[in-house]
Amino acid sequence: MTKLAIVGAGAIGQLIASQLSSTFDVHFITRRTNFNSLWQVETASQQRQQYSAPVITAADDLQQFELVIVCVKAYQVVDAVLPLLDKLNPHCHILLLHNGMGPHLALMAHIGERGLSLGTTSQGALLTSPQRVTHTGLGLTQLGHLHGKPLNSSLKQQLLAAIPQSQWHPDIINALWQKLAINAAINPLTALEQCKNGQLAASTYKQHIDQIVTELHQVVTRDNIVLDKAALLTRIYDVIQLTANNYSSMYQDIAHQRRTEIDYINGYIVTRAQQHHLDVPFNFALVTQIKKLEKKPANRNN
Repeated sequence: MTKLAIVGAGAIGQLIASQLSSTFDVHFITRRTNFNSLWQVETASQQRQQYSAPVITAADDLQQFELVIVCVKAYQVVDAVLPLLDKLNPHCHILLLHNGMGPHLALMAHIGERGLSLGTTSQGALLTSPQRVTHTGLGLTQLGHLHGKPLNSSLKQQLLAAIPQSQWHPDIINALWQKLAINAAINPLTALEQCKNGQLAASTYKQHIDQIVTELHQVVTRDNIVLDKAALLTRIYDVIQLTANNYSSMYQDIAHQRRTEIDYINGYIVTRAQQHHLDVPFNFALVTQIKKLEKKPANRNN
């Protein structure tokens, strides 16, 4: 079996590992060493399954892996990947699978011609114990090539066959911007308003969501990305309805006094705008407000 490593044993990392474990020889690369090699997943059909995935650290032999999938928080990606580069074999492909955008730009300066792909998933996952994950929702997973040597076709087909509702996207940056638009509209507003996603369907938030998307659309146009603003807004409201009873990841990060990924969501819009000498005042204000919340003691439930 092809040897594959997943960096990060969080909810999405464990979910992806469970889906790949019957096709690949999966290992976890983590900083913690107190995991055992047996993991559990409760599938979307509420079946409990066990799978094996040995745990190693960056200090172990990494030459064996043909693919490394990075499933850590966006702000952890660069620090997690850079120490691995000299230890991986030169043909090992890297796939980033995280919320937001930005780490790929930093990594491209270091990986040379090594293959780099990006991905995004709408699958839902909930970590119920350190080595158990519940698959809370089906969703589309999009993967695509970005830089260096492309992922070989056999490995690509194995990935797509193993991950439910997955597809290879010919323009992955376009797909990531579409996902970013959804996150940029829902995450900061729910965190600031301390509300479930569904509350954003109220007319009170219509202007805010429109401002976020209008500024994002100005940025992507300068980046030569073709996105339809009306279609983005329609998709955002669809997701708000579909996830009406959910708390966004940024809401939960603030509630639990964790660092958010705001720098890689609305903050990425701001960064790209600065590159094009554009003003995006509403997104800038959201970044500022969320950063202030990050520094405050938690005063809410959930």
